[in-house]
Amino acid sequence: MENLNKNIESHYLKEGLYEDIVYRLKEQDIDLNEVKRSDIAGADEFHVRGAAVSKELAESIHLEGETVLDVGCGLGGPCRMLADEYNCQVTGIDLSNEYVRTAKELSKLVKLDSKTSFIQGDAISLPFDDNTFDVVWTQHVQMNIPSKEKLYSEISRVLKTGGHFLYYEILKKEDGEVNYPMPWASKSDMSFLFKETDMGAYLRQFGLTKKQSNDQTQAGIDFFNALFAKLKEFGSPKMGLNVLMGETTKPKLMNLLGHLKSGELELKSGVYKK
Repeated sequence: MENLNKNIESHYLKEGLYEDIVYRLKEQDIDLNEVKRSDIAGADEFHVRGAAVSKELAESIHLEGETVLDVGCGLGGPCRMLADEYNCQVTGIDLSNEYVRTAKELSKLVKLDSKTSFIQGDAISLPFDDNTFDVVWTQHVQMNIPSKEKLYSEISRVLKTGGHFLYYEILKKEDGEVNYPMPWASKSDMSFLFKETDMGAYLRQFGLTKKQSNDQTQAGIDFFNALFAKLKEFGSPKMGLNVLMGETTKPKLMNLLGHLKSGELELKSGVYKK
């Protein structure tokens, strides 16, 4: 497991990530004392449909003033949105030291560091007491985690009774081969896709009840079609997923789009209650 975690962290690693984002802001003549969340949203929401789908997920329950844990928080974009727009106290945890460092600095940059905190850690061994959070949130995280049972056991453990688990995930729909690279894995040995029915079985096992499930697949396809049209016309954006994936951005996203179109993979969001 230790070697796997190192390989996954290496897959996502981009040295000097925060400094690169600051450089890109300066290139756009954005005053570093006046940076808004929208100025960095193209890079700090590392999932299909970006900030828009995070907002949709947030609207699925009453979130005002809740304590939230974002498991696999990346650069912390959703954490800052929840803190800013819903007055939540948000903790983000991620395997990547560089993502956590960047998340902390970005929160300082947009003056939300008092409502957000970020720690480096493993999703299958969460460093929190039982019944700590009102809400646990994941977006495009489980694909890198082989031990689904431990993941959802830990999510249930730290979630308060009556609390909510919100998810937005890339899931297997069929049993065919998946082409790599993908945004979350360069090769198959870092990818652990499973089906929505399997996820539901684990969550039920740990005392959670499904409240809603939404098929986001077509919305994801539409998003990618629009994105590739923009890339063709205007080239790479100053602040986009290319900040994180560099030259591998297009082949990774094209592979994902192909599997969403073929029906091999699907995008699902939803809510469970403990």
